Amino acid sequence: MEQALKIYQENTKTDPLLIDTSSRHGRLLRAQMDAIAEVMDSNQKTINQPGVGFKAFIPATFGRLVNEAFAKRVGSEAEMKITAPLDLVRNRKARPDDWETEVIRDKLLTASWPKGQLFATVATSRGRPAFRVAVPEYYAASCLSCHGGPKGQIDVTGYPKEGANEGDLGGVMSITLYR
Repeated sequence: MEQALKIYQENTKTDPLLIDTSSRHGRLLRAQMDAIAEVMDSNQKTINQPGVGFKAFIPATFGRLVNEAFAKRVGSEAEMKITAPLDLVRNRKARPDDWETEVIRDKLLTASWPKGQLFATVATSRGRPAFRVAVPEYYAASCLSCHGGPKGQIDVTGYPKEGANEGDLGGVMSITLYR
């Protein structure tokens, strides 16, 4: 948790522990921090299991569990989801909705899109007006043991590898803040 707090402070120049918890920003930030702590605490036994190399606690699982814990805390005020281009999605729960599909296809996957730049706009989600953000995530070298090549080879999780390269778009963090 300390690392997450440090990263937040470095990027926002704001100490997250000093944000007014009665404000929307404070409530949502606290809900996310608490969700991260809950997931880490409830999976610590698996993470620390001695003598086991692959523990199946992969980044996608961590992200999904955190987002589910976040959703329980914030109800219909906001949503977070880790998604990806449809051909890369391994878990059906992570399939992109229509807005995410359009943003991925028409923005994030285009050669002209600045690498690492998020996309944000006001759009409808679940029939409600919302501020929506899509944050691209790119494959790092550490991702390629499961998502790299050779394409089609079965990885340690039992899925076929995508044949990705370091720096390819691998996922999208989708954030929805309802009005």
